Amino acid sequence: MSLISFLVGLILAFMGANQLRQFGAQIYVANLVGLSMAREMGAMMTGIIMAGRTGAAFAAQLGTMVVNQEIDALVTLGLKPVEFLVVPRMLALMLMVPLLCIYADLVGILGGAVVGVGMLHLGAAQYYQQTLSALHLLDFVVGLIKGTVFGILIALAGCLRGMQCGRSASAVGAAATSAVVTGIVWIIVSDAVLTVMYNILGI
Repeated sequence: MSLISFLVGLILAFMGANQLRQFGAQIYVANLVGLSMAREMGAMMTGIIMAGRTGAAFAAQLGTMVVNQEIDALVTLGLKPVEFLVVPRMLALMLMVPLLCIYADLVGILGGAVVGVGMLHLGAAQYYQQTLSALHLLDFVVGLIKGTVFGILIALAGCLRGMQCGRSASAVGAAATSAVVTGIVWIIVSDAVLTVMYNILGI
């Protein structure tokens, strides 16, 4: 995740630099990278990576439990599989994805700084001050809300596909694949909905 976040920040800065340099406004690369990472790309990249890693793992774990009839055993014992297996996983991702979002934001901003300082010849202190002036706490909160929603959706997609798994080994692989696709689709749809809501609320 560190590598991807760093490269995303670097790419944003590089693309912005080519345009802003035409107007002599290279310093605003700091604004572009900071706001893009904090409000959008940090949460988005974290969500996609977690869908591929953790969403698939949840589906494979629960799918294997279905194949081994462990979930049937839980039901026989009077335990609810959703409360026992799904809720803890959902809470874990709901708490951890926002923390990973903050880390992704910082690494992405560092990637932008590499381009700003190395390619645009901005001072490191100047870039740092410009980033501070561009970013506000609300920008990070917007990204963290998205991260929380993405965490819930990834867990739900992984657990849903795992619980729907068939009774064969190939079904476990299909469930894991389906969990990744479902998680990414839900992330993009929810991101679009949240962005429109933020725009309507003026956030």
